Amino acid sequence: MKLEFYNNKLLYIVWVVFVLIVFQSCKDVRGNVTTLEVIDNNRHYYPILRGQTLDVVFDIKNTGKYPFLMSELLPSCGCVVSKKSSIGSIPPGSERRIILTYDSSKNIGYVEHFIDIYGNLETEKISLIFDTHVVPNSDYTRDYEEIYSEKVKKSGNFKSMTDGKENNKGYYLD
Repeated sequence: MKLEFYNNKLLYIVWVVFVLIVFQSCKDVRGNVTTLEVIDNNRHYYPILRGQTLDVVFDIKNTGKYPFLMSELLPSCGCVVSKKSSIGSIPPGSERRIILTYDSSKNIGYVEHFIDIYGNLETEKISLIFDTHVVPNSDYTRDYEEIYSEKVKKSGNFKSMTDGKENNKGYYLD
């Protein structure tokens, strides 16, 4: 009988310790602010031809004491797209990469883009900055529709085979 009592008591103590460890690991870190360092920010890329894409990779380091949890990534233009959301969180002292693709189809001349990152930061946000010059074709300046039609032809024109051509869609009623 005594042995059974001690086994139950030991089981109870182990269970209480386990529950305390689980609740301690569930600590809310969203309220803890941290700092980030962007390596080689404010970049100047060499000129590219209109219609080309530019892959931009930023290394970001968490220099604070707490993990960084990103809430939003907002580019200044729809022509800048995040290839993959490689940053959801960054542990303290670690680095992660943000991989972006810039599509120059709609721009000519000098362009500068800002990508704002929001999360549990000491400041409101941090901004990734890059710029480049978009150079038009030397023959003449093609408009966006010409560049788009070239991209469609390169992709094998599958969209028009499945959706139909833009000028032959018919009509619709309310």
